[in-house]
Amino acid sequence: MAGIYLHIPFCKQACYYCNFHFSTSLAQEPAMVTALLKEIEIQKEYLSGASINTIYFGGGTPSLLPEKDLLRLLEAIHKNFTVNAGAEVTLEANPDDLSPEKLLVLKNAGVNRLSIGIQSFHEEDLKWMHRAHNAQQAKECILHAQDAGFENITIDLIYGGPTLTDTGWEYNVQQAIALGVPHLSCYALTVEPGTALDHFIKKKKMPAVDADKAARHFEQLLKWTGEAGYEQYEISNFALKGWHSRHNSSYWQGASYLGLGPSAHSFDTQSRQWNVANNALYIKSLEQGELNFEREELTPVMMLNEYLMTALRTSAGCDLAIIADRFGDDKRSVIVKESEQFIKKGWMRQEGEKLILTPEGRLFADGIAAQLFF
Repeated sequence: MAGIYLHIPFCKQACYYCNFHFSTSLAQEPAMVTALLKEIEIQKEYLSGASINTIYFGGGTPSLLPEKDLLRLLEAIHKNFTVNAGAEVTLEANPDDLSPEKLLVLKNAGVNRLSIGIQSFHEEDLKWMHRAHNAQQAKECILHAQDAGFENITIDLIYGGPTLTDTGWEYNVQQAIALGVPHLSCYALTVEPGTALDHFIKKKKMPAVDADKAARHFEQLLKWTGEAGYEQYEISNFALKGWHSRHNSSYWQGASYLGLGPSAHSFDTQSRQWNVANNALYIKSLEQGELNFEREELTPVMMLNEYLMTALRTSAGCDLAIIADRFGDDKRSVIVKESEQFIKKGWMRQEGEKLILTPEGRLFADGIAAQLFF
């Protein structure tokens, strides 16, 4: 089974911390949808006939799409691919877009999972991040979504920011739990090069990120979600039983996927390619019936390192049997030996053929994976 990701590169305004590809002008929206429809047709053989288990509208802010365009894109996918009955269809949305009327439109269009960019339930945090919604909308949109019949809801929360106190962070998490949100994606505030936040910090207009606060917030998050029955099935993702993200899980499990839209990435298990991150160039190339993209063939070492990076971020951990089968017993032996240092530190444990990070080890997940790279 495979997944399809559509990048909708439009936002009402730019959040200070965001480094995703987007535009705050909607002038190109009609032409962008036409280009996406063309790319769907051109790329219909990319997944080699695999059935589609997940469809994900990301961005940007896909909830800005008019209903007619969302329907056109979904119809084109169903026309050109075999979509499984009961496929997970996720749409990222901002709270200020989710009126009761809009939610019914999305549900009728075939969206069955919402990923809502809440980020915080506090006004001060939202203003600091330069978000378009307010604290009241943050809460109300979840209630409206539930009233519209959406059960499969995930929200994003950001921790470690300068305006977020420990008490405020506890309120954010407990508010999500009290609202019955079955899936949480929680991210530490990071400073990405080239973002407004990066610029402000360099100009001393904003304080640098407090790594100790972020680590503390993460440890608190593990405690509160664990007590509420959420499983941390990936470093940043927490779900009640039965509510894992099928789309994101397929990434971590190494399944193939097709990325559509400017800057979108695709993966066929042997190579990776990514579209040009420029709206005008993306549209122009597809007007000419061509794709503007770059491609790289993945070597066995690259695939092994990617497996280590993604697997160690999940609760399932790294499977040594898979490594031996795909990459050889010699690679398995090296990883077992190198992992001993992390097991001694209490950052990792071995359960049969699985290497799994402990709660403390998850604080250093990327660094641990990098030390195991070949």
